[in-house]
Amino acid sequence: MGKKLIGRLHVLTDFYFQQRYAHAELARLVIAGGADTVQFRQKFGGIRHKLHEARRTAAVCQEAGIPLIIDDHLDIALAVAADGVHLGQEDFPVDEARRILGPDRIIGATATTIEQAIAAWQAGADYIGFGPVFPTASKANPASVKGLEGLRAVCEAVPIPVIAIAGITVQRVRPVLEAGAYGIAVMTAITTAPDPRAATAQFRMEIESVRRTLAETR
Repeated sequence: MGKKLIGRLHVLTDFYFQQRYAHAELARLVIAGGADTVQFRQKFGGIRHKLHEARRTAAVCQEAGIPLIIDDHLDIALAVAADGVHLGQEDFPVDEARRILGPDRIIGATATTIEQAIAAWQAGADYIGFGPVFPTASKANPASVKGLEGLRAVCEAVPIPVIAIAGITVQRVRPVLEAGAYGIAVMTAITTAPDPRAATAQFRMEIESVRRTLAETR
């Protein structure tokens, strides 16, 4: 696979909050809009259906040369030859996933505390998905909101990229990146937008604008 590239705009696919587009269709739209990582996320339904949808999504990502990360399911990631997997605190252990996937696949890990972030990094994670930075409706029981100070503390605590998750809007990109986040993960702000491609493009433009500003001031 060569050097692992951690994207700065992770778009999570979704078929729960919207049913206009299948996962593969969303992947095609957000890649066209500038997403540099697609994360296949489907919390509900049977494993065979998830596998079918993940395989279709993988084909889109492979054609475009964009990394595909599978949320939760190490088995599906292996089955569709995805670029990596994103694991929550109750999912397959990061160190065991690293042993199975080897050194070249991407492993992301969700963390809601500094301690969890450090443990995930030490276990072999390539990036931390930290949050919820802001309130979100995409989880039934989201952990307490961490805010920008919580995000800043985690970014300072681990040497690997931190991807800010939960409640990220275009208007919040600047403060999130200024707090030290490497990138952002977005779902409903894009998937439920009238035009997911255009919404993705807005996020991409803002990320690049902020990055230019930060580069000039450092």
